[in-house]
Amino acid sequence: MKKISLSLLLVFCISAGLLPPASAEEKGAVQQADVSLAPQSGSAILMDAYTGTIIYEKNSHDKLPPASITKIMTMLLTMEALENGKLKLTDPVRASEYAASMGGSQIFLEPGEEMSVEEMLKGIAMASGNDASVAMAEKIAGSEQAFVRLMNDKAKELGMNDTHFANCNGLPAKDHYSSAHDIALMSRELLKYPQITKYTGSYQDYLRKSSEKPFWLVNTNKLVRFYTGADGLKTGYTSEAKFCLSATAVRDGMRVVAVVLGEPNTKTRNSEIASMFDYAFSQYAMKSLYNQGDVIGKLNIEKGIVPELTIKAEQPYSVLVKKGGRQEEMRHEVKLNSGIKAPLKKGEVVGKLIVYQNNVKLKEFELQSPVAVDKAGWWRLFKRTTSELFS
Repeated sequence: MKKISLSLLLVFCISAGLLPPASAEEKGAVQQADVSLAPQSGSAILMDAYTGTIIYEKNSHDKLPPASITKIMTMLLTMEALENGKLKLTDPVRASEYAASMGGSQIFLEPGEEMSVEEMLKGIAMASGNDASVAMAEKIAGSEQAFVRLMNDKAKELGMNDTHFANCNGLPAKDHYSSAHDIALMSRELLKYPQITKYTGSYQDYLRKSSEKPFWLVNTNKLVRFYTGADGLKTGYTSEAKFCLSATAVRDGMRVVAVVLGEPNTKTRNSEIASMFDYAFSQYAMKSLYNQGDVIGKLNIEKGIVPELTIKAEQPYSVLVKKGGRQEEMRHEVKLNSGIKAPLKKGEVVGKLIVYQNNVKLKEFELQSPVAVDKAGWWRLFKRTTSELFS
């Protein structure tokens, strides 16, 4: 389909250097930060959660055991099920014999015990409950095996090419591996559900609060208490994987994800993640291109019930910039597809927003139709044509 460029080319100068995008679906080389971060880790990555821009990476594609960081995918599929209406937070989840038999970190579910989806999420996010993870997997897919297939399908969809899941909780298993890069991708995807940080960002809570044996939850991720802005996401440990963490923090409208694998102990793990956060927030900031609701352009639709659509920013569009950088000329342009004919589906890609620096493409955003547009009937088209002839 031919594409035309709207006369919507904006050139602006900002005191910053733009990092190239580097998520699985974006193009451009990664500009490595000129520092050494997470020196004790086996693998690490620091990523801007909004744009997917990689700020720093170290052996980020090494395939390693992810331990309980696996549960990020379990939480992601749970949040998707909530969004599409398959689940409600108040729905009961029954623990099977199999779920209750899980060792390691657990919330000590009894066979046949029921908790709500929300309680299970707390148990997974805060206590890293292996039993709660299996109970949720069985609730969503009928069995853990079926749920693992969904996990691997989602990993493929997200471009997690270094990943294969064998279970839903991260207990040691053959052919169960991931990478710091892939963990950052699924962490970023989970953060598209902002309500998840209600659970991952809480330091303490209770399960079975009204029972004779209330269960005190204390978040395994101590950064949510001791690092300003930290509100997730998931720790992990096995003797094989060592100490792992995918963490996120937000300050001044900028959210970052930091992942470390293979750390020697929790103190080092937390210290190195905190240093990664410090580096990101001190050196980088977000530069806004469009605010949510801003008009981006006009899209012509052939034979549509309406002849034209106003394309507005469905979300804020921003790029990551380096603080205190030299003056760099940047520009962005909107390209909307030409020759679009009705019917048009809501969410169908109709163009793109492209950001350039010194005529090099740095980032590309897809633009989608905000509504569905049906095909117009012949009488409407006839009246439109005659009206244009006489206008």
